Amino acid sequence: MASELRVNTLKDASGNNSIATSFVAGGSAKCWINFNGTGTIAIRDSFSVTSHSDDGTGLYTINFTSAFGNDDYVGAGLSRNPGALSGGTAQFPSNADSDQTTSSVQHFTINTGGSNADFSHNHVIIHGDLA
Repeated sequence: MASELRVNTLKDASGNNSIATSFVAGGSAKCWINFNGTGTIAIRDSFSVTSHSDDGTGLYTINFTSAFGNDDYVGAGLSRNPGALSGGTAQFPSNADSDQTTSSVQHFTINTGGSNADFSHNHVIIHGDLA
């Protein structure tokens, strides 16, 4: 039998540092991923990601464990190669609105010159309402 816990505010073990549950649910990242984007790509760690594919130089697709309520969620990311003085950014969606659905998003990473590039360290977070 499923149970339900209804609360308005969460506090730490000492009864301090309270936060409204609406803030936690609405403000928390619903998906994030840390992956190696060079060679054979590999997910280092993630949350709510079923898989991640390499679609070309600096081009990737993230498939979500939990679908979003609509395709108007927001993604942000950073990319870098350790030891290098410059990094890149993750762009969402990759090319057209159709590249961002409720179950996946295609994104690309670009270097400081504006060209697609693979980076060894990629960090992406996605915020939005789940279905």
